[in-house]
Amino acid sequence: MKALPGLLIAAAFATLTFAVWAYLNRPTAEPPWPARIQGFAFSPFRISEDPTRKELPTAAEIDSDLKLLEGKVNAVRTYSVTGALADAPQLAERHGINVAVGAWIDSHRDLNERELDTAIELARTHINVVRVIIGNEVILRGDLPMEELEDYLDRARDAIGQPVSTAEPWHVWLAHPELAEHVDFIGVHLLPYWEGVPVDAAVEYSFRQFRRLQGAFPGKPIVIAEIGWPSRGRTRESAVASDANEALFLRRFLKRAEQEQIVYYLMEAFDQPWKAYQEGAVGSYWGVYDVNRNPKFEFTAPIVRVPEWHVLSAISVAVALLVLGILYLNSETLRNRGRSFLAIVVYTAATIAVWVFYDFTQQYMTVASVVAGVLLLLGMLGVILVLLAEAHEWAEAHWVTYRRRLGAPALACSDPQPMVSVHVPAYNEPPEMLIETLDALARLDYSNYEVLVIDNNTPQERVWRPVEAHCAKLGSRFRFLHVAPLAGFKAGALNYALARTAPEAQIVAVIDSDYVVDPRWLRDLTPGFQDPRSAIVQAPQDYRDQGLSAFKAMCYAEYRGFFHIGMITRNERNAIIQHGTMTMVRRRLLESTGGWAEWCITEDAELGLRIFEAGYEATYVPASYGRGLMPDTFIDFKKQRFRWAYGAMQILKRHARELFTEGGPLSAGQRYHFVAGWLPWVADGCNLLFNIAALAWSAAMVLAPRQIDPPLVMYSVLPLSLFTFKLAKLVHLYRVRVGANFRQSLAAAIAGLALTHTIGVAVVKGLLTRGEPFFRTPKKRGSQRLLHALAAARAETLMMLGLWLAAWGVAHSPPTEGLQGPDRLAWIIVLVIQSVPYASSLIASLTGAFSLPARLLGVGYRPTAAPPRRAEPDSAT
Repeated sequence: MKALPGLLIAAAFATLTFAVWAYLNRPTAEPPWPARIQGFAFSPFRISEDPTRKELPTAAEIDSDLKLLEGKVNAVRTYSVTGALADAPQLAERHGINVAVGAWIDSHRDLNERELDTAIELARTHINVVRVIIGNEVILRGDLPMEELEDYLDRARDAIGQPVSTAEPWHVWLAHPELAEHVDFIGVHLLPYWEGVPVDAAVEYSFRQFRRLQGAFPGKPIVIAEIGWPSRGRTRESAVASDANEALFLRRFLKRAEQEQIVYYLMEAFDQPWKAYQEGAVGSYWGVYDVNRNPKFEFTAPIVRVPEWHVLSAISVAVALLVLGILYLNSETLRNRGRSFLAIVVYTAATIAVWVFYDFTQQYMTVASVVAGVLLLLGMLGVILVLLAEAHEWAEAHWVTYRRRLGAPALACSDPQPMVSVHVPAYNEPPEMLIETLDALARLDYSNYEVLVIDNNTPQERVWRPVEAHCAKLGSRFRFLHVAPLAGFKAGALNYALARTAPEAQIVAVIDSDYVVDPRWLRDLTPGFQDPRSAIVQAPQDYRDQGLSAFKAMCYAEYRGFFHIGMITRNERNAIIQHGTMTMVRRRLLESTGGWAEWCITEDAELGLRIFEAGYEATYVPASYGRGLMPDTFIDFKKQRFRWAYGAMQILKRHARELFTEGGPLSAGQRYHFVAGWLPWVADGCNLLFNIAALAWSAAMVLAPRQIDPPLVMYSVLPLSLFTFKLAKLVHLYRVRVGANFRQSLAAAIAGLALTHTIGVAVVKGLLTRGEPFFRTPKKRGSQRLLHALAAARAETLMMLGLWLAAWGVAHSPPTEGLQGPDRLAWIIVLVIQSVPYASSLIASLTGAFSLPARLLGVGYRPTAAPPRRAEPDSAT
């Protein structure tokens, strides 16, 4: 019965998905295709043939195509008489088809002479040659001066009796009326798609231009040498290329043409994939028949936008049900609103993914298009995975009835109290700060504990000697250990302390050297270890200097999200990230699992995962029991997050088998949270590579606009949707779960976005390299100057300016076939949106430099003692 609401919601949205597919693909009645039409533009090239490479069809292939058209068309129009194409009139005669012979004219004058002579010869010898067309869009392309084309036309007219003309778009005829003096009829191309005309207005628009030509050239017959609509390609302004629109346009045009008794040649009989290299992808898709000679749409039945929509909707529903079933696992506390929210996201994502994959498979493939398409599809799937993970966390953070594992452990004091060994690793820390930490530990309301301060590799004796003296003053409970040299960074220091821990200690607690703990910390949390399965009790990281400046308030807002949202949802499936401060771990397990990992720069998270793999549990108590200090500068903020992300990738590589293999020591929920939790960071790494590629692509679009088109709008919409979705999630959850106001939510968003580049670099490095130096986070170092702030965000600022320049370049490039329509606009928006994280980095760094007051973000500040300053700059050891 518990699963019934989820099943009903899944079924309801499955029905809704099917209904949406059905509505979008409802049949549209249009005039039927005539039994026999006037003419087709006829290019009989197969998928492996390309006239630009002298790969021409054979006479047998031409004959096969004409046989297919026999009885369906009165005439065909050819474009060249090279090779077997010169056999078209003879072959067409067998099938009762007339021919408008075309001679290809361009800048190669020697070839022009051959084309002209052959066309004249064919017109003289074949009775079914009804007209001759010398040149195709010669003036439009600028291949020859007008005088040379006129000479070719005059020579042809003198040599044969059939009507002679050339073929140009309607606007070329109006711009060069003198050309009409050298032709017997006006051969016009009416292709409203190229002019961005919506399909519903395209037929009327075409006839309006037809009438203009009739008015401009009275007494000259008007022959429509090309008219058509593509079935696939980029949207140009309001003109959308699709099978349904091609069918709609042609069927409406044919009815009108029959009524007005005009001569026309539909563009065209068969798809021509080779044209993609000259006209862009859309050039391949003007045929009534595809390249395999199959009809692309219904000739008489009502038009359906996607004829296979039944199958596609079924696949969408099946994929959505599978994904939804996974997300609904172990989520009996999720309210119906949360289940419905997930259903909306999942069904939408599944439908988009199925449609994009279907659309991709309908294209004619080349090596380049396959490679580009596969990369874009993989990127799309990555975006969808991140979107689903974000949606799942959003739902579980907000729409739950109760928390199964939330709250402090049993608060009753156990008797006797287990001994706790508190380890405080330190390197080159301000002695006043560390002494404050030790004084707080001395005030703990707990009787059975010791404190080990491990000062490793601090070079100046004057820094650590005061701390040593203070430990002696605090009594035998406090032990100070200075060791140099010591390898292994923080993990090495903790292992050194572990080997010197009191034998009777059962629990090891770790705090950072800047933390001031609550006296109740050990008293409240050690009872969590009464359960023999409990290995870790973790309290959140918290901070006490958020009121010092706007920069620190910004950092504080960003930190709170993870500990008030992410850790709470992870705790439900025993999958928290252990942190190296405010953490407590059972000593026996710490030692039996190998101690702290010195190969990993996030040894705390790695230890937590190892303990989960050993079959034990962790408890997260979302109450603050200690507060530390945040990074003072943006560069230190970046270093801290770089270490976290790089370490996560180290863990991901080392524990890949356990994380990605079913049946291992980790539960499905644990594997999900570790992988899904780091997935947004992996996405930042991919985003970094995407931005570099986007700059290169944009530069190519500007420098070679006729060869390089913007990405299709469908691939731009997904990252834009993810950005919007994540921003909406942050604002909503920060307000309802963290209690932040709008300014604080905005500050958290800026701080989080400011780290995107740093995380991306860390992820790429972490996946490709083995080791990276440990960067400790300096405390109480003071704010940085303006030039230092700009230097701290140097890489991000350069990327921001690069993306802005790319967007400006694409926006101001002269319009070409590839740089018109929504694809271009969407790509410009993508470039601008992609620059937002880099702009956030500059904002965050400047905010830190100018020491703006925290009250700008609605954060108050109660003054404390003046912070001590480090005598000399620190460096990682």
